[in-house]
Amino acid sequence: MDNPLIRLAAHAASWRDRPLPEEVAHHARRALIDWFAALLPGCAQPPASLMARVLADQRGSGRAICYIDGQPGGLRHAALLNATASHTVEFDDIYRDAGYHPGCPTIPAALAAAQVHGGDMDLLLRAITAGYEVGCRIGLAVQPSHYRYWHTTGTVGTFGAAAAVGVVLGLDETRMAHALATAATMAGGLQQAFRGEGMSKPLHPGHAAEAGALAAIAASAGVTGALDVLHGPVGFAVATSEDAGKWDKALASLDEHIAITSMTFKNHGCCGHIFAGLDGLAALQAQHGFGAEDVAAIHLGGYSATKDVCDRPEVATEQQARFSAQYCLGALLVLGGVRIAAFTPESLADPRIRAVMPKVTVSLDPALAADYPARRAANLEVRLTDGRVLRHHQPTRKGDPDAPLTDAELAAKFFELAEPVIGTAAAARLLTLLRDGAELPGPL
Repeated sequence: MDNPLIRLAAHAASWRDRPLPEEVAHHARRALIDWFAALLPGCAQPPASLMARVLADQRGSGRAICYIDGQPGGLRHAALLNATASHTVEFDDIYRDAGYHPGCPTIPAALAAAQVHGGDMDLLLRAITAGYEVGCRIGLAVQPSHYRYWHTTGTVGTFGAAAAVGVVLGLDETRMAHALATAATMAGGLQQAFRGEGMSKPLHPGHAAEAGALAAIAASAGVTGALDVLHGPVGFAVATSEDAGKWDKALASLDEHIAITSMTFKNHGCCGHIFAGLDGLAALQAQHGFGAEDVAAIHLGGYSATKDVCDRPEVATEQQARFSAQYCLGALLVLGGVRIAAFTPESLADPRIRAVMPKVTVSLDPALAADYPARRAANLEVRLTDGRVLRHHQPTRKGDPDAPLTDAELAAKFFELAEPVIGTAAAARLLTLLRDGAELPGPL
């Protein structure tokens, strides 16, 4: 087997100068729009708001914008804080086949590097594309077993950030390989961090963005890494998955199928493992016209992560609610959607949502589990108070590559999340720049 790190490094470095197809650039811009939509509401929330205050005296010099406080500073400072903020409200993108959120570690590192080094939009889009390629493909090599213990966005995201910053810095194949090798030994992020209490989960992409940037900067100065670290006998894949890596699968169609063209953009503001259930319940509602008060029981059959991560009958905090199928299905019935408004203190205390939650049960469906992670489906059974029993199979999720958000739907999501933070006029200007502009976004 060829060394997968060497092949990925050469592929990543090539994005600095290779032709950037119009379709790929369009998808990279969509990812950038979606990232800013997820970032802005997270800027005023912990842990990013707390981190920005405590690290204010460590921002350093530079032109990278920390969007939490709007101030310029060093590359790593901005990458850390912006990445953390963009993973807070659970609206960030997904690479379905790897169970990975590539935007929140990759884009803030790439953007900060481009701002510091005077890049333009073309360079940023190339860096983002390269970062998605590397991170998504390494994710494919270690999934699905990696997700038993590790948070892919924190681990694999470190490689995505390193590759993206490496493109901005102009690393050649050799130095890109050393950047990825160094990134491997700094990757981390445990599942337990979001199975219970605490604010650690958004810090996973924050750390990944900063560590990946550090790895690329180090490589640019000549720091070397162990080039067999991905597939070696005690390397990244062996340490974090069931084998030495499914590299044939991960590297298939390299240069032909570009990962960023197959992204999921979230249509709900919660854990993606609940999405198919939400879409299925909405479809049943649209067909049969029932409300929360008409429901006697709901059973959600899902794949492994739906059961393991999102079967939470009791919630007390916003984070717990975002990972609770019981809460989110109740919020959909009561509020008509699971967006930002579903996780306000008022909604968390809403007795109508709380009344639905005990009626919801979740189980593992073996057939759906066998298709995970390539397909995220759900089976719904809803028993109504009038005795009717409604059943629905939801084969995919709205926002997945086979049911994508349109550009108009993505713009609507952007405005919904951005306008309350920066205002209508600023949101419109930013969207125009991200969709069509040649310059980098700067302070808002």
